[in-house]
Amino acid sequence: MSHAGMWGLSALVSALVLMGCASKGHLAPVDDHSNGGVHGAVRVMPGAENAGKPGYYTVKPGDTLIRVGMDNGQSWRDIIRWNKLENPNLIETGQVLRVAPPQPEVLASRPAAPQTSPSVVPAPAATPAKPAASAPLTPPAPVAAATEAVEDALSFQWPARGNLLSGFDETKNKGLDIAGKAGDPVLAAADGRVVYAGAGLRGYGNLIILKHNNTYLTAYAHNQTLLVKEDQAIKRGQKIAEMGNSDADQVKLHFEIRRQGKPVDPAKYLPSN
Repeated sequence: MSHAGMWGLSALVSALVLMGCASKGHLAPVDDHSNGGVHGAVRVMPGAENAGKPGYYTVKPGDTLIRVGMDNGQSWRDIIRWNKLENPNLIETGQVLRVAPPQPEVLASRPAAPQTSPSVVPAPAATPAKPAASAPLTPPAPVAAATEAVEDALSFQWPARGNLLSGFDETKNKGLDIAGKAGDPVLAAADGRVVYAGAGLRGYGNLIILKHNNTYLTAYAHNQTLLVKEDQAIKRGQKIAEMGNSDADQVKLHFEIRRQGKPVDPAKYLPSN
């Protein structure tokens, strides 16, 4: 086959793959157009002015919105809304996304009280009474610290019964792997809301992600059957899935706790088993 024919075949295959991703409803990995543009000119990516700012994320090759959401402790649907994305399958390497809720607008300062007109003669001041002894002023407790302390006190339970196959490792295993039989119940570790239920994140199989508050997410991977839907409110101990081996070498539950999007050792948050 000529070089021109081979190039045309490659282009056709690439187009069919992209069409397949869109037709299945999965969030496709990013396109790498960071060096594109007319006649090789460097293209300014959407949101580039926010690169490096707190609450923003620069898209890397292979990212999907599901992965970006999980790694930043957010729902992928919220990221779509905050960034006004028309097509969630079209995010590009170098694009900068808002991954934290927009700050509420600061209330306008109240107007100053009107001054007394100079033509009004003020009434004579009464003899001041002896001031009562005042209690020493106590500085108010910092709201952010108090909120974080409450969220840190979130009580987790074990999501499944079974032997521990492998523990947490920052580089090799971002959670716990728990053994079981196909169909064993998978339980919510704490009250929360379903922010993802599907099989669109490579390596996790049938996956459920729960958001518990502004600090914590939990993830439940390799399930056989998912029993909940996105945006559903979930109670601690509720059965949310059945254990399986989707995208895994054996039947098991892979369980993660993420604090502000970063994986932490679940063993430090779960009661002794």
